[in-house]
Amino acid sequence: MTYTGDVVSGGPSDRRDLPLLTIRKANVGTMANNVYLLTCARTGAQLLIDAADDPARILSLVHEGGGGLDVIVTTHQHWDHHRALAELVESTKTRTTAAGAADADALPVKPSLRLSQGDTLGFGMITLEVIHLRGHTPGSVALAYDDPRGHAHIWTGDALFPGGVGNVQKDPARFSSLLGDVQTRIFDVYDDDTWIYPGHGADTTLGAERPHLQEWRERGW
Repeated sequence: MTYTGDVVSGGPSDRRDLPLLTIRKANVGTMANNVYLLTCARTGAQLLIDAADDPARILSLVHEGGGGLDVIVTTHQHWDHHRALAELVESTKTRTTAAGAADADALPVKPSLRLSQGDTLGFGMITLEVIHLRGHTPGSVALAYDDPRGHAHIWTGDALFPGGVGNVQKDPARFSSLLGDVQTRIFDVYDDDTWIYPGHGADTTLGAERPHLQEWRERGW
């Protein structure tokens, strides 16, 4: 089955099998948030990115991967990305929750891990790199997986989408900060075949977005 990343709220998940990692993408809630479940192929350990809404649907996604849940990461503090967090922690007894340090205190469940630029986050035999992207919120984080048998994969929350960076409420300083971090910490580091998994909507690649960086800078959003 070919992965497309095209999912709709309440609909079936999409699945991508890498040699060492399985990626499942689902969409939940009225804000059409993407939820990602990462499963270590060797150990079955699982990490969830953004318990956004509809805890029953997210639990179903977790069971699609095998049932257990080792880590929940919240990409940033905005309410639509953590509406199911407290209920999911309680129902799964997940011991490790993580978020960017600058956003941690705004979450309904205080994370056991406060993430900063350059940190690593492990589950099973998988290691993710933490990328701090300031601007959409002070503590927004992305997670990067460098597939040793392929290309990189980055989950960007609401910091990077097809067609531009995340909403900064028309604040020039926040826009400059976010675009600067996205360029120096993602575009300047990773190759064009890097796959981007955003917090809403369709996926993209750095190669598809790179030609438009100057256009984004000039338009200011």
